[in-house]
Amino acid sequence: MASPLLCGQKNKGNSYMRAAVLSSLEDLQVRDDVKPASLGPYDVLVTMKAAGVCRTDLSAFTGSWPSQLPLVLGHEGAGKVAAVGDHVTFVRAGQRVILATLKGCGSCYHCLRGQSTLCTVNDVLAGGSTPRFLTDGAPTFGMAGMGTWSEQLVVSENNVVPFPDDVPYDIASLIGCAVHTGVGAVTNTVKVEPGASVVVIGGGGIGASTIQAARLVGAGLIVAIEPVAAKHASLKSFGATHVATPDELDDIKNELTFGRGFDYAFEAVGRPEAIRAAWDATRKGGSVVLSGIGGHGARVPFNAHELTMDAKRLIGSVGGMVDAGRDFPQYLELWKLGKLDLEGLITERISLADAPSAMLALNKGSDALRQVIIFD
Repeated sequence: MASPLLCGQKNKGNSYMRAAVLSSLEDLQVRDDVKPASLGPYDVLVTMKAAGVCRTDLSAFTGSWPSQLPLVLGHEGAGKVAAVGDHVTFVRAGQRVILATLKGCGSCYHCLRGQSTLCTVNDVLAGGSTPRFLTDGAPTFGMAGMGTWSEQLVVSENNVVPFPDDVPYDIASLIGCAVHTGVGAVTNTVKVEPGASVVVIGGGGIGASTIQAARLVGAGLIVAIEPVAAKHASLKSFGATHVATPDELDDIKNELTFGRGFDYAFEAVGRPEAIRAAWDATRKGGSVVLSGIGGHGARVPFNAHELTMDAKRLIGSVGGMVDAGRDFPQYLELWKLGKLDLEGLITERISLADAPSAMLALNKGSDALRQVIIFD
């Protein structure tokens, strides 16, 4: 039986469009024979205006985050509502919205306990299990239940957050992953105290947002660990007091903390060696927060003695444990007040046609913080 999303009422203007489709691993092509899924009664059709290029998309591109293929990449973005289903009351056509992968349904076990990023109804945790598009007539999935590297997409009304007309689309697009994952890890997952020492491993969009949040809450030492030297100056501008490469981490820990270790370590890469380095950089009794998405087959070596006797907290942080409806507007307000530098996160604005080369560059270790696709 066809998916209900693919046999509902017709979208307004449901003609072919362009989208970046992953047909097989590491084979991303911009195609012009794609259609968004049909609009259901509780769905929203969004015309995309800006979409971020994220390492999570790279995880799907390489297969470390298993996803069903073919797949339209992209899960971070902002656009304008083109049409709404018959029963939608939350938004209306013409409104600007941020795509919110982790907003949650509001009524499942986890949502009712204030853990909407763990929503059991939300499609994102399965990597996107429902077809969101048709490519040459074939059902096609959307990255994390989205697929923002497309000119239009259909999502549930639960997966959008309206934002004001005076906020540019490229700025708003960053809120939907990089910003909420990094800022939320600091303010929601562990609530870093003023004066605490912090080390952030990984200086991409999430790491840079984590650094900014640590500065905002008044952390003392804020050390950024990033192998690409070209990023170091930017990370200092965001609030890092010190920047080092991974092979310098032990030395800087010993120098700045007298060998004790940092109060908090934030890992924003998702690789076993980075997770282990975050653990080793944290003091006894400190907290290790994992924001990077690792592969299902990756293993991190720990011994049972240290897990107990070091008394460290090892905490998974899914999307910064945000409440999208509450936190997204707050982040935009912080940007308006000059307390969050979102412009500085954007290192390049590209077109949809550039998406395949952007993905390849990220796979090779790009020095970009955030590339943003701008739609015409």
